[in-house]
Formats: sequence, C-alpha cells, structure tokens
Amino acid sequence: MPTITTRDGAEIFYKDWGSGQPVVFSHGWPLTADVWDNQLKLVADHGYRGIAHDRRGGGRSSQTWDGNDMDTYADDLAQVIEALDLADAVLVGHSTGGGEVAHYLGRHGSARVARAVLRGAVTPHLLATDSDPGGAPRAVFDGLRAGLTADRGQFYRDLGEPFYGNNRDGATVSQGTRDAFWQMCMTVGVKGAYDCIAAFSETDLTEDLKKIDIPVLLSHGDDDQIVPIEVSSSRSVKLLPSATLKVHPGAPHGLTGRFEQDFNQELLDFIAS
Repeated sequence: MPTITTRDGAEIFYKDWGSGQPVVFSHGWPLTADVWDNQLKLVADHGYRGIAHDRRGGGRSSQTWDGNDMDTYADDLAQVIEALDLADAVLVGHSTGGGEVAHYLGRHGSARVARAVLRGAVTPHLLATDSDPGGAPRAVFDGLRAGLTADRGQFYRDLGEPFYGNNRDGATVSQGTRDAFWQMCMTVGVKGAYDCIAAFSETDLTEDLKKIDIPVLLSHGDDDQIVPIEVSSSRSVKLLPSATLKVHPGAPHGLTGRFEQDFNQELLDFIAS
C-alpha cells in the first residue's frame, strides 16, 4: 500500500490515479478516501491526476491516539502534498475535509495550489459560541459523541439516512450506497472518530478563509441535514476573497444519484476554468 510517514510517525495511506494536473481530495467524517473513488476515476479519465488519502484515525492510515485535530489533519495533508511534490494542485474537500483544506491553506499557504473546492464544508465554525452565535449548540455535538460511544454500529446506520437524504419523501438511495457508508465508517477507530467531532465543530476557520488567495468554489445542497448551508457556505462565501457559491436545490450532504452527477460536471468545469 502506498503511504507516507508523517513527522510524528503516523502512516498515511493514499491513492494516486492517473497523470496530469493533480486534484487532491479530502474526505468527510467518519469516512475514508474510498468515498471519493468515483471522482478519482472521473478526473483521471479526463487527463488529471487524482489523489486521496485516508485521514489518520481510520481506513488504512494509522489509528493514532494523539493528533486527531484540525492542525494535525492540515499538516498531514501538507506532508502528502510535499512527499508527492505536487504543484498547481486543485484541492477538493467535503465536510470535515473542507475544513482540512481551508486550514491547510491558512496554515501552509497556496504556493502549491491553484484553486480549491469546498463541498458541504464545515467552514467557518459549526459550534455556536457567545462571540459567534451562528452555529449549532454544543448539545448537537454532544449527541454525536453519545451515539458514537453507546452503539457505533447502529449510530452509523442511523447517520447514513440524513447523510444521503434517505429520510426524505421519494428518496431512492440504494442499499448498497448505505452499506458502503457504514462499512467505511466502521474502519475508523472510535478514538479518532470521537476526537474528530471536536475538530470539525470547534475549530474556528474564519481567519483561514480570509487568508485564501486563490479561487474557491463553494458547493452546497440546500437540503443538507448534516452541515446546513446557512451555518456554513452562506457565511463562508462572505469571508473568502475570491469565491463562488453554487447551491444545489434539494441536494443532501452526501453525493449520490443525480446530485453526484451534477457535482461531477461542476468539478470538471471548475478545474478547467
């Protein structure tokens, strides 16, 4: 398996498909690089180099006790990019991966990056605080922690329903898609998954967004039940110096069916623009 070894000794697994301008994908919580397989093949088929890594804590990467935080996630991404000596890259982050991409750019700059896509990203700050009341109350995230520790297998089964919008009237999400979601989730160690809840909810990415000096595409479904657009992209677009927000009517948090097809075309158009 291709891996890079981080400065703290963690092994980070990555996929590297195709050749050409690199398109680097960061996945959401609590998933793995496999969730991006369709998009990796898509960009490789269109003359790009698709790369995606398993975030530490799950999949084929090390399940470290420490380092399950946004600083380390961003630094791990930087070390993957540096180890592969990537330049002129397009970074694509979904959900927690969108926070990872934003924090990478705020922390490491854009010298190796041409543009970025944030799909349903956790930016700028999901947790409501006295100074930033626009997010969700802590009880929401405490509920995630409680469900995860009580019965993580059933918790992930239940989470997959709103993730893909399968709890909406007329939804036709396949059993296979829901099973694949559960299978990916179950490869993530409970410690990494638990710690990541604080990472994606409590990390304030406001200043990172303000520093990003490359074009950014914000892509979001207006029926996202996991990261509501009002809390995230609608606020993020006001902070980014050069950003476009594209709203997908009826789309859930996860990519499936026609919503995935719409995103795929949007992604190719943005990379080529």
